[in-house]
Amino acid sequence: MINERMLGLGKQPNPIRVQYAYGLKRKAEIGEENVYDLSIGNPSIPAPPAVRARIEELLEEPPEVLHGYTMAAGLESARQAVADNLRERFGIPATAAQVYLTAGATAALYITTAAITHPGDEVIVNAPYFTEYKVMIESAQCSCVEVPMRASDFQLDIDALRAAVNVKTAAVVINSPNNPVGCIYTEQNIKDLAAMLEEKEAEVGHPIYLISDEPYREITYGKEVPFTANYYRDTIVCYSWAKSLSLPGERIGYIYVSDLMGDAADVAAAVGGAGRALGFICAPVLFQRVIETCINEPTNVDAYAANRALLTGMLDELGYEYIQPDGAFYLWVKALEDDSQAFCDKARNHDLLLVNSDCFGVPGWARAGYCVSATTIKNSRKAWEALKTDYE
Repeated sequence: MINERMLGLGKQPNPIRVQYAYGLKRKAEIGEENVYDLSIGNPSIPAPPAVRARIEELLEEPPEVLHGYTMAAGLESARQAVADNLRERFGIPATAAQVYLTAGATAALYITTAAITHPGDEVIVNAPYFTEYKVMIESAQCSCVEVPMRASDFQLDIDALRAAVNVKTAAVVINSPNNPVGCIYTEQNIKDLAAMLEEKEAEVGHPIYLISDEPYREITYGKEVPFTANYYRDTIVCYSWAKSLSLPGERIGYIYVSDLMGDAADVAAAVGGAGRALGFICAPVLFQRVIETCINEPTNVDAYAANRALLTGMLDELGYEYIQPDGAFYLWVKALEDDSQAFCDKARNHDLLLVNSDCFGVPGWARAGYCVSATTIKNSRKAWEALKTDYE
């Protein structure tokens, strides 16, 4: 018989991708310019020119070099490039041995969770949180424990986290800049988290790993993003170049097991073992080689900042409430009714595609991605206006 859990996941896929698929179908029916798809995080900003130049250069390589397998963890030179980047930017004594290249951040998160948990463990997430965290945690046969962020400022609620940690807690997942809200955890917030986890490690008698999911690290609007591994020794960083280099479909990222960790070598070996067990070995080789030379290319944040200003200015005029994002490229908009799915369904009637907040672990909001073209945002005004009229 087939696996009933997998059947359920297949019949009820990620709500973000459901909206995206609907958007593609709708664009074919009424024209792309008439659909305002703010559902999925597909950057409209092109990759830096250096990425294209590197790809063209690599295409001249012999096929056994260009397309051949690497070691399971990735090219030594590419892993060294990641370690050098972390050391130079954040001052952490990173080494290539602690880096494992992955097929994007999602693979990194699945590998990491499998490496550091046992069936029956608990993994804490901070709500709102990325939709797939729960799937990832339950796939490792662990329980997903949801702890709301502070409602006043969407910072980590340290007291609530302290109350949630117990002897079954294997890890805490954080995401800054956050998807879906766009908040950035302050240095003091991270320091308080680290102090609490150290206290709890001593109390429960085993490591509590901090999984820091960082695909939006480079997309900020003036605020600093503390590098979590500098504050808490038992940190594992999961990263992707999907957003920073506009390469979401190429699936390239990494896991970094902090060199400051007491059992760093064993955890890195467990990461390698989990990658093997899950079939996540040898990340896409062409893009391993691209990253090796393009790792320091800057992100075009100005374009996202302009889109943020365009969308928020429009919603201000129309009377919507939202949380001003400090990072990433999503706007967390207050739904006009308690049922966020019903709100998004009404938006869809106007060909405005949003993602309901229930799938992020909280009711009453919607996520609008502004990584689309400025033209799409401008043209969406009539849909936002019609949606507001529905409730008046």
